[in-house]
Amino acid sequence: MESEFKIGEIVDSHGVRGEVKIYPTTDDVKRYKKLKECELRTKKGERMTLHFKQVKFFKQYAIVKFEEINDMDQALAYKHAELYVDRAHATPLHEDEFYVADLIGIEVYDETSKLGTLKEVLFTGANDVYVVELEEDRIVKGDEKHKPQKEVLIPAIKECILSIDIENERMNVKLLNGLLRNQE
Repeated sequence: MESEFKIGEIVDSHGVRGEVKIYPTTDDVKRYKKLKECELRTKKGERMTLHFKQVKFFKQYAIVKFEEINDMDQALAYKHAELYVDRAHATPLHEDEFYVADLIGIEVYDETSKLGTLKEVLFTGANDVYVVELEEDRIVKGDEKHKPQKEVLIPAIKECILSIDIENERMNVKLLNGLLRNQE
């Protein structure tokens, strides 16, 4: 399990008072309102703790005023820096919710054998979709019309996701007909 989570990246300054525009890497940008602090990490390896003073939203961005950044020059110096929170400061989860960072890399099994490894989570609005990279022996061969199917998209719904065991890094799924090209 991950001990910390990336929550965003500073993409630019905003105004002259040190606000920064953050591209969030969380499924719910409103969670920024609940955060008290985060860790800033620059590409050069610099780290510092930042304390949230004010948060507002503009399009897909969070506009944040940190106590430690007080003018546009300081804000610009941290452009492209990444922001992290440790697990203890992460937004609490509801029942049957998981942090995406904990899901990435877990092994996925169907009724017969290992299907593959979860490599990405897509947020579609209706439900999340798990992108599973297929095991070599599970890749569906291509033909003149189709390339080989090397991954499968599995909707994160109760009919498909039978169980998730984060500690043992295992997910059990039931593939609906049509998810793999060779299914009847």
